[in-house]
Amino acid sequence: MKTIKEDLNDFIGNFPSKTFADGICRLIGAFGNVGIIETKDGLLVFDLAIKQYHRRIFKALREFSDKQIKYIIYSHGHFDHCFGYTSIFEEIKENGWEMPQVIAHENVLKRFEKYRMLDKYHAWLNKNQFASIGAKKNPPVSAQETLNPTIIIHGNENYNLKFGGFTFELYHDKGETDDSLWMYFREKKVLFTGDLVINPSFPNVGNPNKVQRYPKQWALAMEKMLGKNSDFILPGHGRLIEGKENVKEALLIRAEVMHFVHDEVVKRLNEGKWFEEIFHEMVEIYPDRFKNHNMLRPSYGCYRFAIHAVYRLYHGWYNTGNPTDLFPAKSEDIAKELLKINNETKYLERAKKLFSIDKLQLALHLLDVIIKGCNIKKIEILIEAYTLKSTILSQKAKGEPSFIAKNSIRNGIEHIETKIKELKRLI
Repeated sequence: MKTIKEDLNDFIGNFPSKTFADGICRLIGAFGNVGIIETKDGLLVFDLAIKQYHRRIFKALREFSDKQIKYIIYSHGHFDHCFGYTSIFEEIKENGWEMPQVIAHENVLKRFEKYRMLDKYHAWLNKNQFASIGAKKNPPVSAQETLNPTIIIHGNENYNLKFGGFTFELYHDKGETDDSLWMYFREKKVLFTGDLVINPSFPNVGNPNKVQRYPKQWALAMEKMLGKNSDFILPGHGRLIEGKENVKEALLIRAEVMHFVHDEVVKRLNEGKWFEEIFHEMVEIYPDRFKNHNMLRPSYGCYRFAIHAVYRLYHGWYNTGNPTDLFPAKSEDIAKELLKINNETKYLERAKKLFSIDKLQLALHLLDVIIKGCNIKKIEILIEAYTLKSTILSQKAKGEPSFIAKNSIRNGIEHIETKIKELKRLI
């Protein structure tokens, strides 16, 4: 089985391009995957990956074929799937070619509009989510640089594109996003899935930094793909999936796990349970056949995130049923009151004890009482609390397989290290 580092390398496309399906299809790994299909009338490109990889995409594309690009299809509007077009545009301009037709779902336009409205917010958010691969120094994308579709698919309509002697079937199904398209290349039995399949990760459903995802519809999309009896999957990230049995397994296990997490959360909602109880029960009942499956590794998305996704789909922000939490006081004010009952030293001693017996999460909660409520004049104890929190978070980060969760923890460590430096300057 691959290591977490190897999974991450596959996710960001650090593997050789691959030609397949009788030599007319090519997968280019470029953070988001790019699919190229060569026909007698030109090239069809499925996704354009990330802006920073545009030269790599172009080089691999031109190593494969010198034909003109006639169609570009977006699986969805995320920055790592439709912004790597700079070198392609330069070639088109240099040769005086016509611009290719760009096909996307109508919700891609709404996404681009949202990105422009929240430009600075998304830049900040993506810097944090992708911090470990250099996003803080090199922001992934500008919302002002979109390549808009020229052929728009509306609602749930299907779209058949006949091009170069082949038929390409396009379908809209919600999953990671509400603007997703997947494509079936009928003659060569190839599925182009976008992020509906990330190989080998658990589906990216319930991302803690992003808007709602759709686990039930995701499962139904997998079942629709199963009906195609394909030989290949070109996933949104990761290596090509080859062979009918591997393709079937990749789709079936994702459908099963998405049905499971959806139906079990819904069952508990119908039993009148609140989120905390649902979450911890769900963690306990996660079946080993999913937990240990090599196509559901929690290297990007993970099961714990998926529980949140289902709950958020059907429930509002009042998660506990405790009226105390309906309009809560500031956490800093709560911490100050707690420190009037038991002082910082008591909390620190107990946090150290919990750390020593490997109850890391509980220790973090107690340390936060000190950090949020302690008088700034008590610099030494604050530094000690921050230092222990950093140690605990470092330990948790080492054992955390999810790229997203790991980055969230590391961002917290970076913030703590800054605070410690500030406090030491006050001594």
